[in-house]
Amino acid sequence: MKTLTIALSLLAVLLMPLLAQSAEEDAREGVALPAMMKDHMLGNMRAHLLALHEIQTALARGELDKAGDIAEARIGMSSLASHNAAHMAPYMPKGMQATGTEMHHAASRFAMTTKEGDLPKALDGLSKITEQCVACHTGYRLK
Repeated sequence: MKTLTIALSLLAVLLMPLLAQSAEEDAREGVALPAMMKDHMLGNMRAHLLALHEIQTALARGELDKAGDIAEARIGMSSLASHNAAHMAPYMPKGMQATGTEMHHAASRFAMTTKEGDLPKALDGLSKITEQCVACHTGYRLK
């Protein structure tokens, strides 16, 4: 037990500099938005995360049609108007716009895939959505 405690303590000390990285050291491109738009975008991202959670829950229950409906309505191309995407896009770098657009397309493709009833194929489609989330959050940060 003592050896494990020492090992974990050493690991924590070694990882501390990585965890303490400041915004100035953050290599992601900073995106400045007006305050209201920043709040709106953060709200949209939290809503997308909640939708992804509900999609995973539906898939775990074998409710592929429900998962697809959630994806299309809340993340897919059908959701763009409710997110004010056209109003937000001009404030984003082109790469961020492209990643966001691909996320919405991936969600719509996922929704169509769920209608086939093939869970492994649906899970692959879901990974294409989250791949775009990871890409955006890896490359960009809001100021």
